[in-house]
Amino acid sequence: MGYLNSVLQSSSQVHAEDGPVCGGGLSQNGKFSYGYASSPGKRSSMEDFYETRIDGIDGEIVGLFGVFDETIHCWLVMLSYNLIFTSIVFLGHGGARAAEYVKQNLFSNLIRHPKFISDTKSAIADAYSHTDSEFLKSENNQNRDAGSTASTAILVGDRLLVANVGDSRAVICRGGNAIAVSRDHKPDQTDERQRIEDAGGFVMWAGTWRVGGVLAVSRAFGDRLLKQYVVADPEIQEEKIDSSLEFLILASDGLWDVVSNEEAVAMIKPIQDPEQAAKRLMQGACQRGSADNITCVVVRFMANQGGTSRSVSA
Repeated sequence: MGYLNSVLQSSSQVHAEDGPVCGGGLSQNGKFSYGYASSPGKRSSMEDFYETRIDGIDGEIVGLFGVFDETIHCWLVMLSYNLIFTSIVFLGHGGARAAEYVKQNLFSNLIRHPKFISDTKSAIADAYSHTDSEFLKSENNQNRDAGSTASTAILVGDRLLVANVGDSRAVICRGGNAIAVSRDHKPDQTDERQRIEDAGGFVMWAGTWRVGGVLAVSRAFGDRLLKQYVVADPEIQEEKIDSSLEFLILASDGLWDVVSNEEAVAMIKPIQDPEQAAKRLMQGACQRGSADNITCVVVRFMANQGGTSRSVSA
């Protein structure tokens, strides 16, 4: 696969001590611009990662954007004192290993796929699976489990392909309306719960619904101990990029915990600069008391191509 006029614009991890960061850029063909903003928020550590990347592949300008967030585990321990039982819930995770690995490898695996241009959906599915497998191999000597969600957007020609694993989320504004183009993967969803139980697992309440009483998402990279039930198979939705498609928001759950899809779109609709729009979302989540890391990526579509909108799910 040839790389023509390749341009690489890539972000890095934000550390808590560095405070909030933001930035942005413009595609060479002028069809889209993007901005990002990321903050540790109220957390003492930063486990969100993001990627903003533009490549020239086989003469095609391709945009790749992603938000990656570590998964948190809940361990329920039953203690007995003179026949009085006390339950203690421990929240923990293996740090940001998984999110950092996915950020560093997912898009590289994707653009190396031989069918990236000709069959982008299957290439995305393969890249997610391969990245997950390789991360699990790298975890053989680790004592603590680590996992990551991923919400990604791939721009190829007049196509926008959104792939999601976990509870980071993608929302578009089309014709002035907020439309979710990904689904949060939660264990209590009927189809997800059925899949987990068919694989021999279970879902139970521990502050929220959790796989095995441990994990609050039903799909993720890594999470080796629950891998039989917590898969990294992405749900992929395709949207046509036309004059009705205004912008895309990718964000971690630090935003979506306190801001609805409609509120997020209304918040930034008047803001043409995507970097300023991403900052506005991040600041809005902070003001509403988000307790998590907050990472937002906004992509503005500027081509105003003709045609009617359509979407295809997979």
